[in-house]
Amino acid sequence: MAQSVPGYSPSFKKPPELLRLRRKRAQNRGVAVSSPPELPEPAPRRAASAGLPLRPFPVAVGRGGAGGPAATRRNPFARLDNQPWAAAEPPDGPPGGQQEAPDPFLDSHQENDLLWEETLPERKTVTQLPQDPKLSTELRCAFQQSLIYWVHPAFPWLPLFPRIGADRKMTGKTSPWSNDETLQQILMSDWSVSFTSLYNLLKTKLCPYFYVCTYQFTVLFRAAGLAGSDVITALISPTTRGLREAMKNEGIEFSLPLIKESGPKKRASGTSLGYGEEQAISDEDEEEESFSWLEEMGVQDKIKKPDILSIKLHKEKHEVEMDHRPESVVLVKGINTLTLLNFLINCKSLVATSGPQAGLPPTILAPVAFRGATMQMLKARSVNVKTQALSGYKAQFSLEITGPVMPHSLHSVTMLLRSSQSGAFCVGLYPHEPTAVFNICLPKNRVPDKEVVHKELANCGLHPKTLEQLSQIPSLGKSSLRNVEMRDYVYNWRS
Repeated sequence: MAQSVPGYSPSFKKPPELLRLRRKRAQNRGVAVSSPPELPEPAPRRAASAGLPLRPFPVAVGRGGAGGPAATRRNPFARLDNQPWAAAEPPDGPPGGQQEAPDPFLDSHQENDLLWEETLPERKTVTQLPQDPKLSTELRCAFQQSLIYWVHPAFPWLPLFPRIGADRKMTGKTSPWSNDETLQQILMSDWSVSFTSLYNLLKTKLCPYFYVCTYQFTVLFRAAGLAGSDVITALISPTTRGLREAMKNEGIEFSLPLIKESGPKKRASGTSLGYGEEQAISDEDEEEESFSWLEEMGVQDKIKKPDILSIKLHKEKHEVEMDHRPESVVLVKGINTLTLLNFLINCKSLVATSGPQAGLPPTILAPVAFRGATMQMLKARSVNVKTQALSGYKAQFSLEITGPVMPHSLHSVTMLLRSSQSGAFCVGLYPHEPTAVFNICLPKNRVPDKEVVHKELANCGLHPKTLEQLSQIPSLGKSSLRNVEMRDYVYNWRS
């Protein structure tokens, strides 16, 4: 006899008159009457009772098994994603003992553009993870937290990083402020408030660092204690002669760390010289040296010296040649960073006047929340591929993260990979080239005490190990990391 399925009626016809009379008589006499004989079931229902799965509501008693007499109908609203129940998973994995190694952090239900590509069942497991991140809430939460960053302004339809060379990506995008001066003023006023608020967080050491990305250059502000400096620092790259002259006119004292200063002739106040003044001193020294031997021979009057105009053009040529290059990086320290903030707020050339970026304020990126900021997440994507090896094919797992990956995010991800991958992984990096020069070693008067730095920056939002890493003196020069590899919990890197 075919198995009856609860909730299923083979026929919706009214019962025969005789059956109705019998039921009525039995109720009057108080005698229980057995159910009428069951009719043969339709073919689809017989297939279900024979063990063939039906969709969209399969019986939730096991994979491929037939529902027994006590089987109950599955609640159709319990899971709307048609995913199998946890109780249906075999305790020892799929038949045959073959099981794919899970991705370190992602699964098929991850949101925020996190994609999962299923591996083929015939692939063999090569990497054994110490714990399944699907069962480790702490690991998954830590990974999601490492992808968070804060940005202002935030327009989802516009790529706000990088800003240098982004005209092609922004072409054709809607920008209602491009021809509306009133709207541009509102955007810049709101941007100025956010910029000032974030600088105050940096000054009180509640923010470790942040970036200001314009369409021509990028500025990195760092709190006192980071990169081996005991004062607030700001690096600007790349710069032009016009920008440097404008900063000098505003009274901003700065230096060019990659340009050697002329030691004998510095300012009496002891402050660093701008590039133009350094070059002028250098040219004067060269001129005096080049004509001194003529005076010794007594023929200096017979040689025509270059006029003042030629010397000026020669100086300007040297200054222009370094424009837009890493050597043009500018360093601002201490109280001059506040003057720099006011200069950037009032600088008219900070915002493009034409093109796709016209009227759009610079992008502010920070690892912590600040006034007017919007929380965003880096895009992560897991890719599983099959590569050929000596013993056949092996599964290789990779994690791709795109977006403005700031130093704290990179360090956090590597710490998580160190734990989840048993101390063995490899990372390839593709940095934003104009910011690579920010890794230079800054000139300093004294090195701050590590314990004092960690105590003062304890509330800046960074992990203690990340803070320790970022407080060290940079050693990459004007290059950046390209590859990081860990074997047996030991790091190797290339720039």
